[in-house]
Amino acid sequence: MKILIASDHAGFELKEYLKKKLTQYFFEDLGPSSESRVDYPDFAKKVCEKIKPEDTNQNPTQFGVLICGSGQGMAMTANKYPHIRAALCWDHTTARLSREHNNANILCLGGRLIPFSLACEIFEIFMKTEFAKGRHSDRVKKIKT
Repeated sequence: MKILIASDHAGFELKEYLKKKLTQYFFEDLGPSSESRVDYPDFAKKVCEKIKPEDTNQNPTQFGVLICGSGQGMAMTANKYPHIRAALCWDHTTARLSREHNNANILCLGGRLIPFSLACEIFEIFMKTEFAKGRHSDRVKKIKT
């Protein structure tokens, strides 16, 4: 499975770390290519526009990772797209619940706020957790309206 990944300058180092440490995944890096100052909305847009709206229902097969200093700016930008459910995660529980209850398809991380080793763990939990469906499906459908 291809994972779309992007950051801004504040998240660049964590983005590179994840790609290096999580070699069992194939990341499509949508930038940036250096730590030079960039604007996070530009890179959130690149990821969100590559995720197909028809692939975001019960069993998404496309996932993204967005990283900025706090993760908040990326999450706010990504969630402007109606087919995106971006989750800002900072621990194991938020990663698991964002997938299990909310069927999140983009993981947002704060490159300046969490240890890089924890970011790897959060990513692994996010990717391995399945959507619980059931009563959560009705709730997720309401997000779009």
